[in-house]
Amino acid sequence: MQDLCVGAIKLDTFRGVAFVGGFSYADVLGSAKGWAAAVTFHPQAGAELRRFRKRPDTFSLGVCNGCQLLALLGWVGGSPSEEEGEKGQDSWTAQPGLLLRHNLSGRFESRWASVRVGPGPALMLRGMEGAVLPVWSAHGEGYMAFSSPELQAQIEAKGLAPLHWADDDGNPTEQYPLNPNGSPGGVAGICSLDGRHLALMPHPERAVRLWQWAWRPPPFDTLTTSPWLQLFINARNWTQEGGC
Repeated sequence: MQDLCVGAIKLDTFRGVAFVGGFSYADVLGSAKGWAAAVTFHPQAGAELRRFRKRPDTFSLGVCNGCQLLALLGWVGGSPSEEEGEKGQDSWTAQPGLLLRHNLSGRFESRWASVRVGPGPALMLRGMEGAVLPVWSAHGEGYMAFSSPELQAQIEAKGLAPLHWADDDGNPTEQYPLNPNGSPGGVAGICSLDGRHLALMPHPERAVRLWQWAWRPPPFDTLTTSPWLQLFINARNWTQEGGC
């Protein structure tokens, strides 16, 4: 962000951006709000990210704090019909359709939970539909607060909520602690209508190596490679194939 703000780099030559976790700006005033303000109100950084988002050959991944940021900016979680109408135009001035609130437990949740990958347009989840995978959660504000039940229903119907916290049978759940934040419907991840922008509260980047896994019950005990690596392989393949 600092490099963007001072003009040290431009995003013209970048195909992908990862908005990472980590309590940006100390989460002053709320999760990712300082980060979102820097993007929204800094003319240079904001212009760079606007151009990046509008390019059809780009993708982004927001994890944890990055997920909170993408929701605040409106890159994910807006009305599918409005997103389809704007066709990549800037919607940052609109009221976000999704905000990330404090976990229902009222505390920071670091857990080895499970998620189910569902159908949808998310390019980084291609070929993973139906998989139920363990993954780390590590957040205090991960409750997906949609502006209305109708909006959540629209998002779910379009496949724009491709990741859900899962119970022991692999079904979406709101039950704590299987769902560490209590999000309605068990929603754990959101993507844009075109599938280029993906925002997740769990941390797949902390599970791409098997030594990062807290526990490997059958059938995972025979794995030689983490299934989460496919998420990043998909991003690489998409860029190599042209990504439009």
